[in-house]
Amino acid sequence: MWRRVSAVVIPTLIACGILAYMLWRVWDDLVVTLVHADPLYLAIAVLVCAIAWVMRGWRYRSILGGLAVRIGLVFSTACILLSQTANLIVPARLGDLVRIFILKHENLATYSQGVSSLVVERIFDVVTIALLGLLALPFVIGTPEWFLPLIAVPIVGGAVFAAFLLLMGDRHSENRYLGIVYRMLAEIREASLNARALLVLGASSIAIWLADILVCAVVVLMFGESIPFMVVVLAIVIGNLVKAVPITPGGVGTYEFALAVTFELAGTAPATATVIAVVDHLIKNLVTLVGGIGSLYYFGDWSVHLMKRSFHEGLSREELREP
Repeated sequence: MWRRVSAVVIPTLIACGILAYMLWRVWDDLVVTLVHADPLYLAIAVLVCAIAWVMRGWRYRSILGGLAVRIGLVFSTACILLSQTANLIVPARLGDLVRIFILKHENLATYSQGVSSLVVERIFDVVTIALLGLLALPFVIGTPEWFLPLIAVPIVGGAVFAAFLLLMGDRHSENRYLGIVYRMLAEIREASLNARALLVLGASSIAIWLADILVCAVVVLMFGESIPFMVVVLAIVIGNLVKAVPITPGGVGTYEFALAVTFELAGTAPATATVIAVVDHLIKNLVTLVGGIGSLYYFGDWSVHLMKRSFHEGLSREELREP
């Protein structure tokens, strides 16, 4: 019992501690900055964020389509919103299991296909955001040397993994667990490594992350700042690459810290950098939360049970068998 509680409480305390320190060190200037915020830009940022979630739903539907799993846009968007809402509560991105359980509950996909679809989505997300960071890096003066390795590692890793999938080919094994691994590798290759998938998923991933960056750019305008767009791009890249390491639920605290540090290195005042980082993530998380609550109503009471089940059980070995 203590192990389960500490797995949630400790990361949450870390997130709260980081945010508290960030706000404490610039509190007086922070209040002044908030007073001069333009609420019109807040509405625009919320709208762009909501559109980005629909775009994510469309991309996820395309990923599942590559696995011969047919779902509607509303269903795929609700799946993502519900799992991401769970990720705001539990650490280590365990909320992603909710999506797998939903697909299985509706007899739409096997557990293997659910896991494979998540891997494809994550790879396209991380590689795309890293590529955008690589493009932005030459335009931002004064960036620390460790930015380049942080951006380069996901790109190289994605390329190595793609080469590995191609070299593996179609393999089979009598061993049940090795057979599961081979099957998932084949599914990942099927859903991502063909001309159509690379074009559709690549283009949609770029559009999704540009929308995410645009939300932050609008927040910058909301506080009357004139931060160069490439600095905003780099800040979002660094923030999301740091957030990809699941230290806290939803990357709360670590994401804001990475954004604020990047803005400050580019010459933005600490108070302004902090408020932009905090408000940007707050908007994105609140839109996610509202969408997640709506998704619970969309799926019905059984989805609440599935969320609880994913938190307490995870995927057992028996569940990974083909039905």
